Amino acid sequence: MSLPAPDLSRAGDLLPDVAYQPAALARPLDWVGMEGIAIPVRVPDGAGGHVQVAAQADLSVNLHRAGERGIHMSRLYLRLQQELARHEVTPAGLRHILQDSVESQAGLATRARLRLRYDALLLRRALRSDNAGWKRYPVEIEALLEDGHLKLVLGFSLEYSSTCPCSAALSRQANAARLRADFGDAEALRVEEIAQWLSSERGMAATPHAQRSEARVRVELRPQFDELPLVALIDALEASLGTPVQTAVKREDEQAFAELNAANLMFCEDAARRVASVLSADPRIERYEATVSHFESLHPHDAVASVSGSGPAA
Repeated sequence: MSLPAPDLSRAGDLLPDVAYQPAALARPLDWVGMEGIAIPVRVPDGAGGHVQVAAQADLSVNLHRAGERGIHMSRLYLRLQQELARHEVTPAGLRHILQDSVESQAGLATRARLRLRYDALLLRRALRSDNAGWKRYPVEIEALLEDGHLKLVLGFSLEYSSTCPCSAALSRQANAARLRADFGDAEALRVEEIAQWLSSERGMAATPHAQRSEARVRVELRPQFDELPLVALIDALEASLGTPVQTAVKREDEQAFAELNAANLMFCEDAARRVASVLSADPRIERYEATVSHFESLHPHDAVASVSGSGPAA
């Protein structure tokens, strides 16, 4: 004998919801939510368009009613998926997500917090050749809504090349010593002779050491601006450092990169000051902190400098 098919039209009425049971050891909770939510986000590509990238999100609210057992977690998840999958990440959009998260809890919550982690992909032009390539920038955004006030923190990192000023000075001295050794008996040298010598292997007695380096930046933003200034800050910092790592590289690009390194010799202290000069002048920034790390090719350890401060007065 076959059983009749169940009537699913009212299945929700038959499912128990233990979240409405009284809480044991009742007390308010600072944060309740989810971490590591997989979600796509739309972000600027640095060339006037947008690109969709994979992100991870942490979303939580407080549980301020001591006797309530739990929050409506699925409501947070579904609203986050709907908003971030369709809209670009902006301060107004983040405020909307957080406000909606609080309202979805029907009085259980008074504040909300969202963290987003993703790799921004920016299209970067070659230095001289007609080529371009994608470069990755790890990003973390934290947004907190409390008492109607939005706090936004933007963190990211970028890579650049650093050539040691001390090593450069020592290399120049070694090159000059070899020039004297090779031409010490000559009464005069023509420019062409010197140029040929410099172009030969003899013309390079020593080379300064350089290494890939990284700047990690974290800024608290003033929320009155319409867009997250990620691309603008990256562009300004790379211009100030002068030697951002490259994507597509032909020989002419590599030569240009070597020239940029020679024009931007820097210790980690110099790099930290360059970063601070950009961040302290940006009106969108309330406060900042940054750490630069030079992954030494001379030593088996890194050279590191940190700096913090405030943006210009509002």
